[in-house]
Formats: sequence, structure tokens, C-alpha cells
Amino acid sequence: MAITYSLDAEGNIISDQHLIAQVLSEAISYINFLKGKILVIKLGGSMLEHQQEVLQDVVWLHQLGAHPVLVHGGGPYINEWLTRLQIPTRFINGLRVTDEQTLEVVRMVLSGQINQRLVLMTAQLGGNAVGLTGTDGGMLRAHIADERLGYVGEIDEVDPAPIQAMIEQGFIPIIAPLAQGAGASCLNINADLAAAHIAGALNAEKLIFLSNVVGICGADGTLISELSEAEARKLIEEGIISGGMIPKVSACLDALAAVPRVHIVDGREQHVLLRELFTNQGAGTMIIR
Repeated sequence: MAITYSLDAEGNIISDQHLIAQVLSEAISYINFLKGKILVIKLGGSMLEHQQEVLQDVVWLHQLGAHPVLVHGGGPYINEWLTRLQIPTRFINGLRVTDEQTLEVVRMVLSGQINQRLVLMTAQLGGNAVGLTGTDGGMLRAHIADERLGYVGEIDEVDPAPIQAMIEQGFIPIIAPLAQGAGASCLNINADLAAAHIAGALNAEKLIFLSNVVGICGADGTLISELSEAEARKLIEEGIISGGMIPKVSACLDALAAVPRVHIVDGREQHVLLRELFTNQGAGTMIIR
């Protein structure tokens, strides 16, 4: 077998075998640290086209002894079905107005289409997953957040027992963000907030948001690999974190009350979970308590 060579950051020549050894020696401490730890991973709806790469990483994390829990969204697919069915879509402050007709589509897409597909794909990749929604076993309980938004919920309580039972039986839980409301009604939940609440209830070691951004960038546009809760709040106050990143970072900060580390990474990158979790450099931004 031919041996190929490359240069390290200092311009030194290193062989592929040496590079592999470096990567493995770097990863082994992270692998040992994460064994037995719960990792809540939020897969955004816009990232579902990259689902196979994400699920492969999730399966490998599980095989390495970690306990990944996947929470998924589905906004683009919900929009597609609403368009097909000629149901008008309205948003208020970035949140979908969910009337009874829209709620039926949301439930169909999240639970019947996306959740089942992710479970089946996980099986194809060698994993063993169970699909859940927040209504299973009363896992997520919520109230209507704003009457103008219809059946959109704000989480009151998380019962982690159904998720913990699946973890203990060796399954990878894959969860759709629906919740039980008053009178056994079903409510639509923002997936970022659902993931944050679930991570807190499970005392997860990490909460990882897979998004369509590389992470949090400074004023000069360069990626910030690590920052504290106080530093993140300062970036919001200064307007450096703005627009659609504010609710995502706010969900991260809320989760830090119960989760020591929250990550934002670019879900479009191949094996981004492994790079973020098992290398010193990482791949996105880690916010620490």
C-alpha cells in the first residue's frame, strides 16, 4: 500500500499513518468521557436533506457508548404539504399560526412522515431507534402560548421517563416536537425549545443544534469556537448575534440552566457531530455555563 504524506499546521511533513494516529489519540479521551452520557441532538427541518450523514454519526455515537437522543423539526416539509393541500400559511413573529386544519398536517408530517423515515433510515445504518412524539406517555405537557397562534404550545413540564426507558433498553429515541395540551389536545412545539427542555429534564451532558450556519461568528465574521453564557448575552446586546440566530442562541442559554455545554454546528458538513465532539478544534461553537 502506498504511503501518502501531507503537511501539518507548522509545515512539517507527516504520513497518513501518523495523521490517523494523531486523530485517534485525540479522539480517545473524548470517547471515554462521553461513554454513558446523554447527548440531545436537534436536527432542524432545513437539515433533513442531510439526514443520512447525521444519522450515521448518531449510530456511531451510540455504538461508542454514548446515549444520543434526536429531536427533529420539519418546517419545510410542513410548508410543502400545506401548499399541496392549498391550506394558507401564516406566521406571526416567525412562529407558524396553527389552526385545526394546519395542526392535522403538522401531526401527519412530523409523526407519520419524518419521524418514521428517520427511524427506518437509522435501522438501515445499523442502529436501533424508536420513534416518539412529545404526546407519548405525557412526555411533554404544554399550554397555548398565544391565542393568535392557535395550537402552538409553550412547555410546562417534561416527563423524561419514556425517553429514559428507551435508552435503558438500548434504543436511540427519535422525538417529534408535539405536546399534550389541556383536555388531551395536541399542541405544536418549536423544536429548538423542545430539545432544550428535553435536554434539561434528562440532565444531558450536551445539547447540540444542527443548523444551516457554521456557528456563532464575531464582528469580523470569524467563527467563535467557544464562549461563555455571559459572552453570548453580550453579543446579543451588541447586535452581533441578530435575526434568526437570536431565538436559537436564547434556547441555548435557557438550556444552560441544566446542561453544562450547548453546541451550534453546521449540519450540512459531513460527520460534523464527530468533528465537534471528538476533536480539540471542533467544528462549530460551544457555549459553556
